[in-house]
Amino acid sequence: MEQTTAQPVPMWDVRLQKIVIVIGRLGLAYLFFTQLFWKLPPTFGCVNDFAYPQPAAQNYWDANGSSGLCFWLGMETIYAGQPRQVLVADMKPAGLPKIGIEIQPLAQINAALLDSVVKPYLSVFGWLIWLAEFWVFISMLTGFLTRLGGLVSLGVSAQLFVGLANIPRPYEWEWSYGLMIILSILMLGLGAGRVFGLDGLLRRRFLPLAGGGFMARLVQWLT
Repeated sequence: MEQTTAQPVPMWDVRLQKIVIVIGRLGLAYLFFTQLFWKLPPTFGCVNDFAYPQPAAQNYWDANGSSGLCFWLGMETIYAGQPRQVLVADMKPAGLPKIGIEIQPLAQINAALLDSVVKPYLSVFGWLIWLAEFWVFISMLTGFLTRLGGLVSLGVSAQLFVGLANIPRPYEWEWSYGLMIILSILMLGLGAGRVFGLDGLLRRRFLPLAGGGFMARLVQWLT
């Protein structure tokens, strides 16, 4: 039987892969960095004693003086009961039907959790939201525990997608959040901190010492 030997990967290919991983990681870091300042603790950008927007008419609302985190949490609640499709492909110009997935049931569950748990205790949950986004920024910037950072980023992005994707006013393009989800999945799966990040140092230092036990698996899972 003829045997074939694997061809070595060209150095330029290896370097290109490393470059794009670092670009993706730092890009996600900067994205979360830019979102930290409009919801700074302890008010999280809210005004009028944590006021939330109120429904006024179909696709309209009374801002109720709200801003910052309060405003966007209010938007998630206001539009939760309205039919709303995501992953939409409008193929009518090609003579084909429009396709999409109705997200209203998930949006209503999300709004129920916000209204019953998060909003009444926003002075606490606001810190958790802000710290989660701050953690993603630090994790991706330094390449430290990037799989954990990617997992947190995925959770934040998925929640935003359910709550805000394709709401009509203000219109929120679904792929703003969809691309965040995809990039988070890539960072989670690639272990992006192994390339020019602290995770690479952690793996080289601790994996040989940890043997094959729980600590070794923990380092592998987190980095």
